[in-house]
Amino acid sequence: MTFGEQPAYLRVAGDLREKIANGSLPPHTRLPSQARIREEYGVSDTVALEARKVLMAEGLVEGRSGSGTYVRERPVPRRIARSGYRPGAGASPFRQEQTADGVLGTWESRSEQEGASPEIAERLGIEAGDRVMRTRYIFREAGEPMMLSTSWEPLAVTGRTPVMLPEEGPLGGCGVVERMAAIDVVVDNVIEQVGARPGLAEELLALGGVPGHVVMVIGRTYYASGRAVETADVVVPADRYRIAYHLPVR
Repeated sequence: MTFGEQPAYLRVAGDLREKIANGSLPPHTRLPSQARIREEYGVSDTVALEARKVLMAEGLVEGRSGSGTYVRERPVPRRIARSGYRPGAGASPFRQEQTADGVLGTWESRSEQEGASPEIAERLGIEAGDRVMRTRYIFREAGEPMMLSTSWEPLAVTGRTPVMLPEEGPLGGCGVVERMAAIDVVVDNVIEQVGARPGLAEELLALGGVPGHVVMVIGRTYYASGRAVETADVVVPADRYRIAYHLPVR
């Protein structure tokens, strides 16, 4: 193979990808069999298999037990609004942002105490093993799972206060900024880092994806006078949603 030349399996995958994109292989059509790919492109079984693996990893096709591999219907990506925080509004940022887009958003949550892992301790600026309140969420849009989130709050900040449980009490579900303000902690900064990775099996099961699908991960941390008071990982299926940021100009 000369410099700049693609491996055979990528050339085959590229041609099949183009056929999917231009409609020659429409959604729900059975992908050519491994033998058919081998004959049509003059490649080995190994190359044909690797080409199919590429398309599956890209989420363009899916295997159906006992039936074969089929072209997936490509969803039209929808928007998830991110606008930092909105103090003093009396409702969760998720509900506010989705309502602004005309979407009916709901969620479920579960909170429990645990010792901070080394990674979470570093993000919160505390010692590994220090007690935190971990809350897991699944967010839904019109009943369809759209986003997962896991948040951690140091109990050195919220422990034995009315806001110790994020989704319970008088300010349950109101969001980090308003809850912290209720205990005289003024949130003045939030940082989000966005990345992508293959979804974990349990994430894809909850979100309705298939193995190999990519998810976007937003690592968010709220600060009050330089002290981290909450950190969270937000997981969004990359094939169905786009992250839209509303950033104020100061």
